[in-house]
Amino acid sequence: MRISIVVHMIFAFLASVLSSQAQISHPSQRARSAGPDVISRVTKVKGLKLVASSSQAPPDGLCRSVVGVPCYSPQEIRNAYGLTPILMAGYTGIGQTIIIIDSFGSPTIAQDLQTFDADYGLPDPPSFTVLAPLGAVPFDPTNGDQVGWAFETTLDVEWAHAMAPGADIVLLTSPVAETEGVQGMPEFLALETYALDHKLGKIISQSWGATENTLFDPAGQKVFSDFESFYQRAAKEKVTVLASSGDFGSSNPDVNGNFYPFPTVDFPASSPFVTAVGGTSLFADTSGKYLFEVTWNDHFSVAGGGGVSQQFSEPRYQASLPAPVQKILNGHRGIPDVAYNADGNTPILVYIGFFPDPNNNGYYFIGGTSEGSPQWAGIVADANQLARHPLGFLNPKLYALGATGEVSEFFHDIKFGSNAVNGVSGYDATPGWDLTTGWGTPKLEKLVRELGAQE
Repeated sequence: MRISIVVHMIFAFLASVLSSQAQISHPSQRARSAGPDVISRVTKVKGLKLVASSSQAPPDGLCRSVVGVPCYSPQEIRNAYGLTPILMAGYTGIGQTIIIIDSFGSPTIAQDLQTFDADYGLPDPPSFTVLAPLGAVPFDPTNGDQVGWAFETTLDVEWAHAMAPGADIVLLTSPVAETEGVQGMPEFLALETYALDHKLGKIISQSWGATENTLFDPAGQKVFSDFESFYQRAAKEKVTVLASSGDFGSSNPDVNGNFYPFPTVDFPASSPFVTAVGGTSLFADTSGKYLFEVTWNDHFSVAGGGGVSQQFSEPRYQASLPAPVQKILNGHRGIPDVAYNADGNTPILVYIGFFPDPNNNGYYFIGGTSEGSPQWAGIVADANQLARHPLGFLNPKLYALGATGEVSEFFHDIKFGSNAVNGVSGYDATPGWDLTTGWGTPKLEKLVRELGAQE
């Protein structure tokens, strides 16, 4: 389906911004310079926001004062979600490997990661490996699909590393664009199977998906069956698999790009063997002090994905959810399981250097539920190190914590907002688990230690 990112643009800054002189350029002009169809495969891109065309990361305070939105640094996100004490204690993902699956990749991802790390004071990962076992295609910066996936790849790699700076990263790329329906899904499954066959790592991040309903034909049913067999194998091999829940709230498109007129969800987030990560709007100060969160929804076209699967039955671990939720689920799998910041108006930054015109390279605001899957992957790497064993399939552990009634010890419970957009009815945030943000966003100092203490 759509890549689950929002590369959000209102203004463009040149290097002079960092000398306190902002230059405003027209969003559509900037987007066109990036490629003729860059918008088509990046989930609800409102244009590309080039924050700084230098390799210097703009400070959050400058973004707030000039643009009116934050640009959270890795350190701020870590502070907001409580990860900093875990990292300071030495649990940085050492000995773990995060596997990232994307189409095409980015031709400059290794160099861009080094720039991102240097600017934010992060160490390079112990190892970063790019593999293309199915082959590769030359990068075309005028191809919207490839540009969109290059942004996705950059987000996945830079921010998984930001949360687990001591972990190794393996990026597996497909030469086929995953779009909607079956296209690209068999190739992604082949890459994930390759990862398990070659024992590349114990954590898989998937920042992509297809609307379940586009897979209801025989070819799509085979995709479901093959992926589910793989996910069950991954669970048996103690591999954690995460997926972004999507960026259209309860609405999702068909293969022609038209929204279904009823609530739908994305696969693989809807798989009972995958931990689905939804989206919030995070409000924190410039030190990263957590203030509050709401369900991500721009009240027009994008919101955090969530809802009830039409394909999968309710898994056993969701049986403990209360009666009002059970009535909505009606015996089916509900998503997301957890959530993370995703709003393009409470964005993070990525550094990209793949455009031929150097004026188009630099730091970009980015959002979408694609933020959540790779960052949760980094979090799991930290927890695996603390536990001294791979946590594997997370969902039974997460729902068991929720069933204790002490969920507020481990999660920020998101109680406000809805994911209804595009004229499709949606779901409201409520106290406890809900179909907009799951259990909520993590309080990592306690959650990581709790998960690490489990067998």
